[in-house]
Amino acid sequence: MNEREKAVFDPAVFLTNAGLGRKIVQVKPNETFFSQGSPADAIFYLQAGRAKLTVVSREGKEATIAIIAAGDFIGEESIASVGGRHMASATAITACTAMRVERSEMIRVMHEEHAFSDLFLKFLLTRSMRTQADLVDQLFNNSEKRLARILLLMAEFGKPGEPESLIPKITQETLAEMIGTTRSRVSFFMNRFRKLGFIEYNGRIRVHKSLLNVVLHD
Repeated sequence: MNEREKAVFDPAVFLTNAGLGRKIVQVKPNETFFSQGSPADAIFYLQAGRAKLTVVSREGKEATIAIIAAGDFIGEESIASVGGRHMASATAITACTAMRVERSEMIRVMHEEHAFSDLFLKFLLTRSMRTQADLVDQLFNNSEKRLARILLLMAEFGKPGEPESLIPKITQETLAEMIGTTRSRVSFFMNRFRKLGFIEYNGRIRVHKSLLNVVLHD
């Protein structure tokens, strides 16, 4: 290979190793990557752990709008404009390892490396489809089905490979926020799922494939 020939760009290497404009950060449980309203000047790529996106209304009501898993980007609104602000807060649920990429470096690599821009575009499309599915879920499914769907998504059913049946520790309050119901209703459904053998619930939740019956049943 000619020494002057450009080395093959590997997105996985870029998102794994620190370099110019990017660094690896460790975020403890309940610590934030960024807060709603803070300057949107960097994007995070979650290498390990789980996080959540939350928004707070003017009245002070908080809602969890998404759970972030390893392999996801956080704060993609940072590339929209200079001087922008984050529209939500990103908080670690478990201990997280992430690559923090400055806005300027993110834009550079997207322009220069097609392999990376293809990867990022695929992520944006997947997230857009997930957002639409969440909206349909809220509009047409009852709270029991919405809870079952959230648990299955957190267990990564439907993704390539074996699902992670033991999901990260999450409170019933957070689950209630995500599906738009009360904690007491979540508690009722969780107990029902456990009695039917769909889940095991003793501090952390273990999801069984049979929980799909709740989502598929009309």
